[in-house]
Amino acid sequence: MSLVADPLGVRARTRRNTFVVLVLVLLLVVTATAAVAVGAVFVAPADVVGIVAHSAVGWPAVGDWPAEHEAIVWSVRLPRVLLGLAVGAGLAVCGAALQAMVRNVLADPYVLGINSGASCGAAAAILFGAFASLGEHALSGSAFLGALAASLLVFAVARAAGVVTSVRLLLAGVAVGYALSASTSFLVFASGSAEGARSVMFWLLGSLALATWGSPLTVVLVVTVAVVVLLRWWAPGLDALAIGDETARTVGVDPVAFRTRLLVLVSLGVGVLVAASGSIGFVGLVVPHLARRLVGAAHRWVVPVSALLGASLLLWADLLARTLMAPQELPLGIVTALVGAPFLLHLIRNQYSTEKS
Repeated sequence: MSLVADPLGVRARTRRNTFVVLVLVLLLVVTATAAVAVGAVFVAPADVVGIVAHSAVGWPAVGDWPAEHEAIVWSVRLPRVLLGLAVGAGLAVCGAALQAMVRNVLADPYVLGINSGASCGAAAAILFGAFASLGEHALSGSAFLGALAASLLVFAVARAAGVVTSVRLLLAGVAVGYALSASTSFLVFASGSAEGARSVMFWLLGSLALATWGSPLTVVLVVTVAVVVLLRWWAPGLDALAIGDETARTVGVDPVAFRTRLLVLVSLGVGVLVAASGSIGFVGLVVPHLARRLVGAAHRWVVPVSALLGASLLLWADLLARTLMAPQELPLGIVTALVGAPFLLHLIRNQYSTEKS
C-alpha cells in the first residue's frame, strides 16, 4: 500500500485510463482481425494471423490454408484494413484538435468545411490533372492545398464578421463547405467526362476499395502517425486552448501561433486522408465525445483514445459497407452518416437544453 496521499485521485484515474487504453488496443486487434477475415470468402482468424505473420516477417507457415486465401488476405484485405485504421484514427484526432481549437463540441473537419476543401482539390486533380508534376502524390498534394485553403477561408470569413467565436466559425464552416461542394459539382459538370464524373462522385462518398500496397498507403500511415504523435505532444496546449485564450497565455501558449500550427497540421492530415479514402464525415465529430466520456477531458488521454476508437469505428463501418448489400458495396460515407447524423442531433439537443437551463 502506498503511504503517499492521493487526494485528487490522480493515480486512480491514471490506472483506470491505462486500463481503458489496453482494452481499446485489444478491441482494435480483434476488429482488424475480423475485418480481414470476413468477406465474400471467409478466412479463419487463425489463418489470418498465420498468413500475416508468414508474409510480413517470414515466420514459418504453421497452417494449411489455400493459396487463394493468402492472396485475399495479403493483397486485398490487409491494405484495406490498414488504410481504414489510419483514416479512422487520423480523422478522429483531427476532430478532437478542432473541437479544442474552436471550443465547440460540434466542430469536426466535415462540419468546418475542411473535408469539402480537400474534396474540391482532389476533384481538380482527378478531372483536370492539377499538380500533375507531383506524380503519384498529385492527388494528396491537391487535397492538402484544398483543405488548407478551406481552413484559411473559414477563419477569414469568421474574422470578417467581428471577433472570432465558435458559433461564427461553425457558421462560416457550413457556408464555405456548401460553396466548395458546389465548386466540386461544377468541376464535375465542366469536365465533360462521364467516366471521370462517376469516379469523383463515388470517391466523394468515401471508400477504402482502392487500397493497395505502395507509396500512397505508406504516406497515409506516416502522416497519421505524425499527426497523432504531434497532437499527443501538444496535449497541454490543447487543454489550455480548450479552456480559453487567457488561460493559454498564462501557461505560456500563444493562442494565435498555436492555432496556426494546429490549422496546418489538421489540413495536412485531412487532405492526405481525404485523398486516399474520399470524404468520410462524422468520425471526427462522434469519436472525441466517446473518448472524453471514457477518459475525461485531458488531451494526453483523449488523443490516443480517439485514435484507437476512430480506427475501430471505421473498420466496423467498412465491414458493414462490404457485407450489408453484398456483393454490392455501400459507400463508406453513407454508413458513417447513418451513425453520425443521429449523434449530431443528440448533441445539438443537449447543447440547446444546457443553454436553456
